[in-house]
Amino acid sequence: MKLLPINVGPLNPTVPDLLIGLVLFAFCFWIMAGVLLPRVKRVQEEREALTAGRSEEAEGILAEAAAVRAQYESELAAARHDAARIRQQAHEEGTAAIVSARAEGLRERDEIVAAGTAAIATARTSAESELRPYVDVMATELASRILGEPVSAAAGR
Repeated sequence: MKLLPINVGPLNPTVPDLLIGLVLFAFCFWIMAGVLLPRVKRVQEEREALTAGRSEEAEGILAEAAAVRAQYESELAAARHDAARIRQQAHEEGTAAIVSARAEGLRERDEIVAAGTAAIATARTSAESELRPYVDVMATELASRILGEPVSAAAGR
C-alpha cells in the first residue's frame, strides 16, 4: 500500500503523520481542557472573588471615611459657630464695659468739677472776707499814686 501524500501546501504530510498529529492534538487538547484549564479557571475565580471582596471592603472603608469626614465637618462647623458666638459675646461685653467706664469717668469728672467749683467759691468768699478791710487803704494808696498827692481815706467819704 502506497501512501498518498495529501497536498496541503509545501509540507505535503502523509496520512499516518496526519493521524499521529491529530491524536497528539486531541491528547493535548484533552489535557488542557480537562486538567489545566479548570485549574486556571479556579485560580481566576479565586482572584476575582478576592478582588471583589477587596473592592467591597474598599467601598466600605470609603463610605466609613466619608461618614467620618462628614462628622468632622459638622463638628468643625459647630466649633466655628461657637467661636463666632463667643467673639460676638466678648465684643458686646467689651462695648458694655467701655460704655460703663465712660459713664463712670463722666460721673467722676462731674464730681471733680463740682467739688472744684465749690472749693473756688469757698476760697473766693474767704478771700473777699479777708481782703475787704484792706480795700479802703489800698484804694486810697492807689488814688494817691495816680494823682501824685496824698489822699486821705476820710476825704473820699
